[in-house]
Amino acid sequence: MNTFTQHLEEDRRLTILVLLADAAGYQANQFLLQSALDSLGHVVSMDRLRADLAWLAEQGLVTVGATAAVEIATLTARGLDVAQGRAVHPGVKRPRPL
Repeated sequence: MNTFTQHLEEDRRLTILVLLADAAGYQANQFLLQSALDSLGHVVSMDRLRADLAWLAEQGLVTVGATAAVEIATLTARGLDVAQGRAVHPGVKRPRPL
């Protein structure tokens, strides 16, 4: 994987975590996440988003459940720490200080 692609992937994963950190109940469905990612410059297919959610779930940063064939991602405590820069996780960009 080239460096630019890796940077995009790490930034997109961080963006997903930050979106969930800002969401009510720390959760959002796949369609809301895709729309929010689009508005933030990460235009991705639903397959790519689902792959990112699966990777984040494998890392213990989110949990993913399904309701009526719609995936719903929920941020974990570890995911919140990563989103807020209190913890570092390989494969996820570290947020900049405010």
